[in-house]
Amino acid sequence: MAGYRQNSDGNRDYIGFATLPEQVHRKSVKRGFEFTLMVVGESGLGKSTLVNSLFLGDLYKNRAVPSAADRIDKTTKIEKKTMDIEERGIRLRLSIVDTPGFGDAVNSEDSFRVCTAYIDEQFRQYFTDESGLNRRNIQDNRVHCCLYFVPPYGHSLRQMDLDLIRRLHKKVNIVLVIGKADALTTTEIRKLKESILQDLENQSIQLYQFPECDSDEDEDFKQQDRELKASIPFAVVGSNTIIEVAGKKVRGRQYPWGVVDVENPNHSDFIKLRTMLISTHMQDLKDTTQDVHYENFRAQCISQLSCTLRERGKLKRESISSHNDTSITETDRLLLQKDEEIRRMQDMLTQMQEKLKATAIMELKKNDNVIDV
Repeated sequence: MAGYRQNSDGNRDYIGFATLPEQVHRKSVKRGFEFTLMVVGESGLGKSTLVNSLFLGDLYKNRAVPSAADRIDKTTKIEKKTMDIEERGIRLRLSIVDTPGFGDAVNSEDSFRVCTAYIDEQFRQYFTDESGLNRRNIQDNRVHCCLYFVPPYGHSLRQMDLDLIRRLHKKVNIVLVIGKADALTTTEIRKLKESILQDLENQSIQLYQFPECDSDEDEDFKQQDRELKASIPFAVVGSNTIIEVAGKKVRGRQYPWGVVDVENPNHSDFIKLRTMLISTHMQDLKDTTQDVHYENFRAQCISQLSCTLRERGKLKRESISSHNDTSITETDRLLLQKDEEIRRMQDMLTQMQEKLKATAIMELKKNDNVIDV
């Protein structure tokens, strides 16, 4: 039986490698976890409120809401906020990368460049640290997930949305979110989701793909996974206000006609989004970032470095062989001599092979001329 060994007396002794998961768990808990979430979308879609609702914190205490006049000349910039969260002895260092000013200008080219440049820069920094001598304490600031907010008005994605998602979908895991979904009816939400998915398929844009469930998973987990996949894109409502309804305190929004309960699955996909993002797929988002997006970036960097080194070697050889170049160093002269020696040896080897071949042909001819009596 696996996990046991049997001695000569017929007794079974426990080996002990079944404790490996516990060892990995203890080491991971001691080290803690890191997760970086980028939030992208135009102003007024409830991004800050949703982030505070997801992680039960207040990351935007001192944020000032810009006026309409201020937004005219406002450009997209990056704001990174970090908070340490602890739950049941598990520590998580959460980094939120916000993009205030996104989409506020008439020309959104700057918004695209700021977002893509930030993701590439984190990949580049990680690649540099990974290639260095001291790799023990590398800090992972790579973006593991991008929450892209789609406005509830309109019938599908705008051209601006498609342009940015097309630039990002091969760099980062994208999860689409319909902000302020309480402005739509159930039928309108369903039609908007269908239209968004159709547009993405027509443009060959791929969002974050949920991994398939293992066959040994229980039926409840499989059902939960099916519901999460069917909810994409997530239509969410965020709120930082606790309201008492029928003697029960809920996180919701008060309207003249009633209360929207953020955590009620009939009112919003908030719980499904939080379940996917935190409870079930956070590690897979990190693994996909490492195994797919970062590996693609790393392969491109190595390919570019190889091409650069080949070009530099070619230029150096040309400069060394030039007799008019007076800046040749002693090292360059030695390299040139070695190259000349190697070329002479190759020429000598070629000549010897030609002589051996000619000798062999002559021997064959002699043997053909011999007549046995």
